[in-house]
Amino acid sequence: MPYDYEREVRTAHSEAYLILDGDTTVGRIDTHFMPGIAHIAIAVDQRVTPEQIEEIISDIDADMLNTVGTERDAHMYHVFQGTEIRVFSDTDYDSYGGNGNGNGRGHGPFPPPGGA
Repeated sequence: MPYDYEREVRTAHSEAYLILDGDTTVGRIDTHFMPGIAHIAIAVDQRVTPEQIEEIISDIDADMLNTVGTERDAHMYHVFQGTEIRVFSDTDYDSYGGNGNGNGRGHGPFPPPGGA
């Protein structure tokens, strides 16, 4: 099953992507480039299979890392699997597609810190 990747941010030394299955976010990729090595953290939903994780890594190798010129043997992958429970932010999350509560504390199944 091919995934789509939507870049969220790019800096001189890092990139972050959402992993999308249609309209559903199933994970996130955070890549940090250092001289001689790229550290890649992949966080995926519990439903993603080991075979699908291998596909994601293959996509990263083929389409994302080759554009920055790192060597194939200089990639370190850290894979995490679980459930996203909340996104926290110290900004007004409403302006970035947040949950609309205007408190800048994020969204998820838990109430904002302090019970507000």
